[in-house]
Amino acid sequence: MSPARRYSTADHLLIGLSRALAARSPAPPQATASAAATESADARDTLAGAQRRQAADLMRVNHAGEVAAQGLYQGQALTARSDATRRHLLAAAEEEQQHLDWCAQRLRELGDQPSRLRPLWYAGSFAMGAAAGLLGDRWSLGFVAETERQVAEHLDEHLQRLPPEDKSSRRILQAMRADEQRHGHAASDLGGAPLPAPVRGLMRQLARVMKAGAARF
Repeated sequence: MSPARRYSTADHLLIGLSRALAARSPAPPQATASAAATESADARDTLAGAQRRQAADLMRVNHAGEVAAQGLYQGQALTARSDATRRHLLAAAEEEQQHLDWCAQRLRELGDQPSRLRPLWYAGSFAMGAAAGLLGDRWSLGFVAETERQVAEHLDEHLQRLPPEDKSSRRILQAMRADEQRHGHAASDLGGAPLPAPVRGLMRQLARVMKAGAARF
């Protein structure tokens, strides 16, 4: 039996890019310690037209956010100073890939397509992640912690806006929120430095631009 292949950082970056931008056949969330199982019923059979449109719009934005998450983590991993930080970032990126799969699957069930601006979301986020990594691991991990905190707030907002009948999307977002909160806490525990208020504000503004673009295109 041949030994398991050990991937280099470059391998992980290429894998992350191909996963974020290519159309795969994703599976719904499985019952694990961090995610509850989702229903498999086709939403087109259970949601009215306006409800389906609303749910699809929200899930398209969440899909774009997960593409951006891949770019951020892969960019940060590229410029991480320590192997421990790099391993943490790549492991988190792998879990975020699962979120991307869930969102893509749900969009198909809702009869919709992901944002056409996926390459832009990935490339811009990759650049920001690489820049954060160049500042040092403490600031890079702090960037992760703040990003995940803002993402959890965003998911809370979407959970409030989802049609009550859309239990499948709700379970996906709840599972994602639990994972994002865990990623943020882990980054803080590893020594992430709190970011200055102006940086946190800029991050919010950039997130608003991405959400608006993903909802429209």
